[in-house]
Amino acid sequence: MELAVIILLFLVGIVFIVKGGDYFVDAASWIAEVSGIPKLIIGATIVSLATTLPEMLVSVMAAAKGSVDMAIGNAVGSVTANIGLIMGISLVCMPAVIKRMDYLMKAVLMLAAAALIVASGFMGRTGTVISVALMVVFVLFLGENITSARRAMKAGEEGGERRKVSGGREVAANLIKFAVGAVGIVWGADLLVDNGSALAAMVGIPERVIGVTIIAVGTSLPELITTITAIAKKQSSLSVGNILGANIIDLTLILPLSSFVSGKPLPIAETSARIDLPACLLVGCIAVIPAMAAEKFRRWQGVLLLAVYGVYLFLTLGAV
Repeated sequence: MELAVIILLFLVGIVFIVKGGDYFVDAASWIAEVSGIPKLIIGATIVSLATTLPEMLVSVMAAAKGSVDMAIGNAVGSVTANIGLIMGISLVCMPAVIKRMDYLMKAVLMLAAAALIVASGFMGRTGTVISVALMVVFVLFLGENITSARRAMKAGEEGGERRKVSGGREVAANLIKFAVGAVGIVWGADLLVDNGSALAAMVGIPERVIGVTIIAVGTSLPELITTITAIAKKQSSLSVGNILGANIIDLTLILPLSSFVSGKPLPIAETSARIDLPACLLVGCIAVIPAMAAEKFRRWQGVLLLAVYGVYLFLTLGAV
């Protein structure tokens, strides 16, 4: 009975995070639009940050409560799931021709961040140097996003007109969505961490495994939903762009923040350094290097990504 309650609360946490994130992103976008910020800038900054709040809060709360393996597992596992599972599905369903310059900087930054994480695994912890380097990559990512958005605006794609507010009811509705979304994410993250730790202890599964599998996939559901929507609308660039941006934030912001909250460098378990971190870098290389060389995402990349992700899950669960 106790196990059933823990699983139920764990699932409730995932639902709260997903719906809370949805409300929060919508309301944050509305607030930015009524202030006159162009949509391209909103997408490049506010939405990119807001969509990674679930992963961020789960890892930060886990680190604060001493569940370091779960904090690292969720951050890195979310990226591996985003690329190996979600981007894999996207590329199998919808390969696409791209412009190299639209993705090159994001691809380089993502692989650089993944390489830094792998380096921290060799050192056995996320030290100050690695954390600072990751934050530098994050700042470069935001700067590149804003520069790209401004370039698109100058090309005449979009102006910066202030959105008109239809009335007090619209204001109240969006402020409520903002508050409910924020509370939902925080409460959901708390439920996920507490019950994830309890589940790991009760069934004898390491917190790392819970973090890189169930929690990582659960907190990546917004990206999965976005990808499915993009596939339905045949907008492959939206799907890939969203995933790359989310991955850079997951890798560069979450671990330094988790380290800061815990008050010390995060120790990285040997199993995580040997399996999780290299898997993250491997799927990243499979996803972007051939695409940058050929200026197209191909179906075989999606098939290979899904296969590698399947092998990764097998090795992860087999190590329990």
